[in-house]
Amino acid sequence: MPFDALTLECFLAVAETGSFTRAAERVSRTQSAVSQQIIKLENQIAKPLFVRNKQLTLTLEGEILLNYARKIIQLNRDAMDRFKQPELQGQVRFGLPEDFASVFLSDILTEYASLHPRILLNIECDLTLNLYERFKKQEFDLVLVKMSRPEDFPNGIDVWSETLEWVGNRDLFELDDQVVPLVLSPQPCVYRARAIHALEKMKKKWRIVFSSHSYAGTIAAVKARMGVTVLPRNMVPDSLDIIRTGQYISYLDDTHISLLKHHGKNLAVNSFEKFVVDKLKP
Repeated sequence: MPFDALTLECFLAVAETGSFTRAAERVSRTQSAVSQQIIKLENQIAKPLFVRNKQLTLTLEGEILLNYARKIIQLNRDAMDRFKQPELQGQVRFGLPEDFASVFLSDILTEYASLHPRILLNIECDLTLNLYERFKKQEFDLVLVKMSRPEDFPNGIDVWSETLEWVGNRDLFELDDQVVPLVLSPQPCVYRARAIHALEKMKKKWRIVFSSHSYAGTIAAVKARMGVTVLPRNMVPDSLDIIRTGQYISYLDDTHISLLKHHGKNLAVNSFEKFVVDKLKP
């Protein structure tokens, strides 16, 4: 019996996410439906594909099938793209902050590239202010930017609003006369401005102990207990603590994320815009 495309899509989603729940979100099916597809596939080959512990892991047979499944799915997508939407070709120039790229970009690009292999994606990371200035000079077709308020970029598509959190060692806030060590990006940065404004409003002393544009560098410095930082809630790694309670913890205003696009009829750009918005909107 030949492999079913939907069954292989579900298998690939579970294998890559390690979760039936996240796989269901990826393929737009219920968790139960995805589970049934995996059982169907295991019955079809008469081999278990996953070790079902706290986290799903592939068996040896699952690893072997994964390689075939990726090739079959890619060929299927290439064929559908060629005959269903042959006009989707060209290039898209996309700019976004480095921290967003570190957390969200890989899965989005992988999935989009597999759906539209004839579209060339040119991606650059930069500070929001630089991205906006270059966007105005027509250097980008699309940019993802951080904002203090939605009205900062009135022509943008409001993708989501995110709660900012203090992240790191709570003890660094505890003493009334203690200088709070901060791990933040250089100016201009929305998170940096939020953190400093909150501390000065509380009349808390602060100093920058580590400054980097790099999300990975920021996380490493906080893990090393050099200081605390500010991050959107959905970008806080599991290995770090969120500091939410206590008389010395100051409230942080939300940050807003917007997508800017030049008006036009470029089908490749419009396609990528819709894909990014659909993937990022909560």
